[in-house]
Amino acid sequence: MGTITIQEETTMYPISLIGKEAGVCWGANTKDESKNYRRGIDCIHAEHGRTWEFPQVYLTVEGYSARVIRELYTHIGGGPTRLQSSTRYVDYKSFEFVIPPSIKKDTRYLTVYKDTMANISASLRQLEELGAPREDIAMLLPLGMSTRIVLRTNMRNLVDMSHQRLCNRAYWEFRTLMNDIAKSLYYYSPEWEYVVDKLFVPKCDITGYCCEKKSCGRKPKKLED
Repeated sequence: MGTITIQEETTMYPISLIGKEAGVCWGANTKDESKNYRRGIDCIHAEHGRTWEFPQVYLTVEGYSARVIRELYTHIGGGPTRLQSSTRYVDYKSFEFVIPPSIKKDTRYLTVYKDTMANISASLRQLEELGAPREDIAMLLPLGMSTRIVLRTNMRNLVDMSHQRLCNRAYWEFRTLMNDIAKSLYYYSPEWEYVVDKLFVPKCDITGYCCEKKSCGRKPKKLED
């Protein structure tokens, strides 16, 4: 639905970087790239999560709703930073918006949904024509408005986020966003392909059971203590 762009500042060889940084502390030979790679794989298999924070990921995320971006900001582990399109300066008199699948499939819902967005857009234009400050009329913008952000995060944070947001119980747009991020990184380099394939999984693949109150049935429920 949206677009994920992996920026060139993103670490191209995350496994090798992990192995190199770990090797410095272990007094190992960090000049040999093959040894760095093998050491990085060992760190992944041993779940030495702190080392996973070295590979940095720079993303441009656009075409998703302001609502899901608010949820993305709850994943603050590893000190990520981000910038988002300004509602103070950007002209949003006519804005793009996200339509949920449940709304699309029923023409009655879709008509009401689109009419509401059109009314908001018309009110924004009218208020600006009357001279109201753009930074104040932006209060009318809905959470369904699509937006653009740049995000700097790291491998560990994204792995942890995948455990929560690839779950079938996750909010549908965030699940789509997480899958899009995973797919973009998967094709960024062979090392990212390995990381995504092995580590970007729902949490029930890690625990072996479902800990959600309302399970999707993919894994057996956790037994009560």
